[in-house]
Amino acid sequence: MLNIKSRRLIFGGLVIVLAVGAVAWAVYAQFGRSKYTSPPASVAATIAGDQINIEYYAPSMHGRKVMGGLVPFGVVWCTGANWATKITTQANLEMGGLKLPAGSYSIWTLPNQNEWALIINKQTGQFHLYYDSSQDFGRTKMNLKTLADPVETFKIELRSDGGNKGTLALLWETTEASIPFTVAQQSRPRG
Repeated sequence: MLNIKSRRLIFGGLVIVLAVGAVAWAVYAQFGRSKYTSPPASVAATIAGDQINIEYYAPSMHGRKVMGGLVPFGVVWCTGANWATKITTQANLEMGGLKLPAGSYSIWTLPNQNEWALIINKQTGQFHLYYDSSQDFGRTKMNLKTLADPVETFKIELRSDGGNKGTLALLWETTEASIPFTVAQQSRPRG
């Protein structure tokens, strides 16, 4: 039989194990299974006969302050959530001062209150915190516009502007950051 001192030690140890377990479960419930999910999304467009695809994760506002809050100013943002946003183009693109060869890249942005920069990075598949500026293809300024109606869930649009011209637009909360682009004309074999 266990003496009273041993019973107290066992009981005290059991209480500590249960308390640690309860705290661990609460932390998992709060952070492991977040109530805010960012589902995968994609957008595609055919401009001047060439396909452009963008794959991203779409977070929602859920009543939170987004620009200057959830998405802080002056910090590189993965332009979505979870994993870096990926653009794949069949054709060479000209975006601002960037001449982007056909291929796949990640899109990052540097938001500020009055000016945004689009960052094209040569890597793809990075987790949203693993931005490596040494892999940047380049940066270019984006156009900003305030939207009349808030956009609850982050959205990327590829708009055809006619001919070989298009616009890449990022919309969330009351902000639209966009950049026009041109699909470089390529000589195509006739057949």
